Amino acid sequence: MTESAFFIIVMVFVAVFGGYVITSLFLLRFPRLLHKKKDIKFKATHISHRGGAGENLENTITAFRHAAEAGTEMFELDCHLTRDGEVVVCHDEDLFRTTGQRVVVSETLYKDLPLLSPHLNLDFNPGHTTVGGTDRRIPLLKEVYDQFPDMPVNIDIKVDSEELIQKVSKLTKNYNRESITVWGNRSTAVTNKCYIENPNIHLLFSLKRVLILLVLFYTGLLPFVPLRESFYEILMPSVVLKPNRFKLRLSRTKRALVRVIDFLLMSRQMFRHLNGRGIQTYLWVLNENDEFERAFALDVTGVMTDFPTRLSQYLSDHPNLQFSIMSCAK
Repeated sequence: MTESAFFIIVMVFVAVFGGYVITSLFLLRFPRLLHKKKDIKFKATHISHRGGAGENLENTITAFRHAAEAGTEMFELDCHLTRDGEVVVCHDEDLFRTTGQRVVVSETLYKDLPLLSPHLNLDFNPGHTTVGGTDRRIPLLKEVYDQFPDMPVNIDIKVDSEELIQKVSKLTKNYNRESITVWGNRSTAVTNKCYIENPNIHLLFSLKRVLILLVLFYTGLLPFVPLRESFYEILMPSVVLKPNRFKLRLSRTKRALVRVIDFLLMSRQMFRHLNGRGIQTYLWVLNENDEFERAFALDVTGVMTDFPTRLSQYLSDHPNLQFSIMSCAK
């Protein structure tokens, strides 16, 4: 190959690659030139994790009622199926952590499910104990739908069960809540089944899909790729390094790895791109003011918390946040 031919090839490559980079960056900034904005009937800035597990016993009607009164805009909850086919709201399949009894939800009739323990340690603040009141009963999903008909709900389908998926879909459809309900699981298999069963219910990104999204973003391909999901919900990795949150004894190498993962996941440019496509972005589980501050500085749509009163107070103290979040979504 002659020197001039090699030079031409290099120049063509530079021109093509440069054009790709410029186009990718432009579409990253203006996603609606290529993608229609998703039509979502609500926007949740304040999401209560398990109904606000730091202030009331998790996933109880009392917790949901308190969160609603505190100003939450979405419940996050978990669903399982009992032996007699009832869709119940609880996080664990084995109820030992929450009831002190070795009971498996799928092997037990609804009427025989034990009450929650009067005190529960908080998963995302291990030093915090939530003290319950008189309401220690595991509720049915239809009770949540009955009592909070207009509240958006974010459902984690906890097990790979087609019957559970079908029943949640049927309940959601019968209560005319498809437009204000989100569902999915970290498992791609479960999330795919949810989508196949009812594509009218908004879909969460599975863990695999989150990883694919990151690859697309950092290779510049994300602006060109359609996305069926409507809600991007991820952990803020840096919280695991806080001594008052998780008492983990991590080596220097593992702490460095967490920081790298945090750097890759917490991209303001990516959040803004997703918001521009109408995909709502949530960070979980954030329980302190400095965590709220960082999340909203990243221009995410909303924050999921165990302490709904605390988050409501933070939002009340920062009224300009609402305007900022609305601007990023436009």
